[in-house]
Amino acid sequence: MLLQGFLQIVLTLCIVIAITPLLGKYIAKVFMGERTLLDPIMNSLERIIYVLGGIARRDDMTGWQYARAVIYTNVFMGGFVYILLMSQRALPLNPNKFGAMRWDTALHTTISFLTNTDQQHYAGETTLSYFSQTAALTFLMFTSAATGLAVGIAFIRGLTGKKLGNFYIDITRAITRLLLPLSLVGAIVLLNQGVPQTFAPTQEVVTLEGARQYIARGPVASFEMIKQLGENGGGFFGTNSAHPFENPNNISNLIEIIAMVCIPSALIYTYGVFANNIKQAWLLYWMVLIIFVVLVGVTAIGEYQGNPLINSSVGIEQPNLEGKEIRFGWAQTALWAVLTTATMCGAVNGMHDSLMPAGGFSTLLNMFLQIVWGGQGTGTAYLFIFVILTVFVTGLMVGRTPEFLGRKIEQREIVLASLILLIHPIAVLIPSAITLAFPKTLAGISNPGFHGISQVVYEYASASANNGSGLEGLNDNTLWWNLSAAVSMIIGRYIPIIAILLLAESMGKKQPVPETPGTLRTDTSLFVTVTAGVILILGVLTFFPVLALGPIAEGFKIAK
Repeated sequence: MLLQGFLQIVLTLCIVIAITPLLGKYIAKVFMGERTLLDPIMNSLERIIYVLGGIARRDDMTGWQYARAVIYTNVFMGGFVYILLMSQRALPLNPNKFGAMRWDTALHTTISFLTNTDQQHYAGETTLSYFSQTAALTFLMFTSAATGLAVGIAFIRGLTGKKLGNFYIDITRAITRLLLPLSLVGAIVLLNQGVPQTFAPTQEVVTLEGARQYIARGPVASFEMIKQLGENGGGFFGTNSAHPFENPNNISNLIEIIAMVCIPSALIYTYGVFANNIKQAWLLYWMVLIIFVVLVGVTAIGEYQGNPLINSSVGIEQPNLEGKEIRFGWAQTALWAVLTTATMCGAVNGMHDSLMPAGGFSTLLNMFLQIVWGGQGTGTAYLFIFVILTVFVTGLMVGRTPEFLGRKIEQREIVLASLILLIHPIAVLIPSAITLAFPKTLAGISNPGFHGISQVVYEYASASANNGSGLEGLNDNTLWWNLSAAVSMIIGRYIPIIAILLLAESMGKKQPVPETPGTLRTDTSLFVTVTAGVILILGVLTFFPVLALGPIAEGFKIAK
């Protein structure tokens, strides 16, 4: 069982590695304006979109212009979707006659899907109409993923000395050339595997015992694929990808895992194409992969060893199968849990609340770091923020001018990079402290003690990192949780995006300086190793007290 489980994990990762250069090159071609196979179809479609959207001029934008375009479009889309959710009773495709959401739940849901977080304080099959699931949430899953991807590409352009581009062009091409084609193909494959795609109402059946059972269904296949591909993660059903209609078998499970990670991993290679430095891209890729593999190993071993308290009481050594979908087992659940928090997807095929402390540690650390592999587009930006800080620190340590890709790292860049990294702990730790100060009135903790601390911190880390998964023991559909988590989502999404774009513009405007013997090379194994150290030191030390009071303390308690 142990060998089989780890073999499944290794084969899955091998497939991801093989896809990376192919997809990475394609993404680079799309955003560098080079010819692709989809040009004959998409060129005409994009011209129509530009005309309908009033995009007459396609000039390159400054950092502030790009950021304002992001904010304006997101505010408009958010208002539109909020109105749809509050009006769903009067709208079509509502065969189950669902009424409007409570206002704070609708607001939380809108902001959640708008920010690519998809944190859910409701169960979709008992709350939302088919129209809301498609016209509102699926719409936002495409646009929020494309927004993050556009920002990531703009950041890569700035780093490599190019102009940032035009947001409206980038978001359109992200949808038409990447997300939409892959989602169509993926949805057809999932449909073939048994994922339903229907507007028929909930089906009523009579069981063999004579009882009546109601089976929810809907347009799931189209929803499911963009959920995974766009790092969205919000489930059509309350149990997400543990539900057999979202994830019916091992083939669909493999497809959804690959969809979850393919774009974030490929974007590192895309950077290499833009920078004309494939060597550096691969070194960073292997660094991220090694951190990821270590976290998967820690989690998988913890799940395979099981709960020592239960094993000692029954006298049998067995894996931890609580909260697992038995179709996938402990290994695939461990891989999925680490991957969904590494990519900021947030989809689940098992309950994270049932993970052993090692799994809780890995999933929390992923959301604290946000670079393994990181969110759609923004994760790649965070990775290079750490690279810039490493260049600055190591340059000062060895007495060399801090330079990256021939451009000097100066005060403005360090201030913006620091802001990007500091806003996340602020959005996580401050609301967590307030909530834990009122455990009965605000927190809604179902598991007191160390695990309860993890539950609260996980919710805000998930919100600020735009991940969306949760330790589902919380009573989180309350006014406090809906509003406070929404604030963390907004802060964790838009402040870093603005700073990322300003940093990219600042780097892009710098005149490159010629390389000298004193230049610090960033495409060496030594530099990448130092970068890994900086990432772990900054990430772990910032949140170590939380990890110590949560999963680490829980692990020691269980081990006694």
